[in-house]
Amino acid sequence: MKAQASHLPKLDRVIACLQQAVASGGLLPDLEALAAVAHYSPYHFHRVYRAMTGETVGRTVQRLRLLKALQRLHESDASVTEIALLAGYDTPQALSRVLRETLDASPTELRADPALLARYVQQLSRPAASAKQSAPLSVEVVTLEPFEVVALRAQGAFDDLDGSFGELFGWAAEQGLVEHLQQLIGIPLGDHRELPAEELLFDCAVTLDAALPALPTPLRMLRIEGGLMARVRHVGSYSLLEDATDPLLAQWLPTSGHGLRDAPLHYIFLDDPEQTPEAILRADVYVPLTAAEG
Repeated sequence: MKAQASHLPKLDRVIACLQQAVASGGLLPDLEALAAVAHYSPYHFHRVYRAMTGETVGRTVQRLRLLKALQRLHESDASVTEIALLAGYDTPQALSRVLRETLDASPTELRADPALLARYVQQLSRPAASAKQSAPLSVEVVTLEPFEVVALRAQGAFDDLDGSFGELFGWAAEQGLVEHLQQLIGIPLGDHRELPAEELLFDCAVTLDAALPALPTPLRMLRIEGGLMARVRHVGSYSLLEDATDPLLAQWLPTSGHGLRDAPLHYIFLDDPEQTPEAILRADVYVPLTAAEG
């Protein structure tokens, strides 16, 4: 478990940074700053954080603000208005609404039951459980040669990516290249579980075994860096690919001796959702690695 110990302090530093910001009422660091604190690539930070803590950075901030409010309810006689503002809520009504939605209790009810309040303080003092795997995780470490793809950047809901892949197929058909299509590649530039659809970017791509004509905008050539990769196969809905990546990051990576390379992960889609039942769709997830420590 020596390798695991090298990962956890990195995230502890992030949580400590967030705790300090919440406690002081200062500006929250952005994801790039937090990635730097953890010494992780911005490509991977949000995924590693969610996989190992069981919550997003945004959820951590919400939890720490609520914890701060509960601690003050428990330890001081300050008014609910004072507590709400000190914990970062705009109004006491905002705090009351969060308490009702989260704990099904009002500030008054919690103060009237110190034992219950203490239990909630203890519960909120730690992140949610990290990702759990329902089946044994089979991870292969492989080496890939760099390769080039024809890519189209999509912006919008993950479930709407079929339209962008359709545009790629339409271009290939116009050029008489359909028979030269080899692989369907996906490069997620954000986690669709966290981001609103309008902020989600995803590079849809294909590989071809033929000379290519000049590409019309917005198509472009994109180089996928090779090197050492962790590969895990996902079977099931493609919308669950991020869930399939969590156990690799939370359970396999910490004890593997490997680190994460500063390059995006990518998917290789092995089946056509229009011809294959969702339950047996297959895709391989490739996560860039550094060499294992000796």
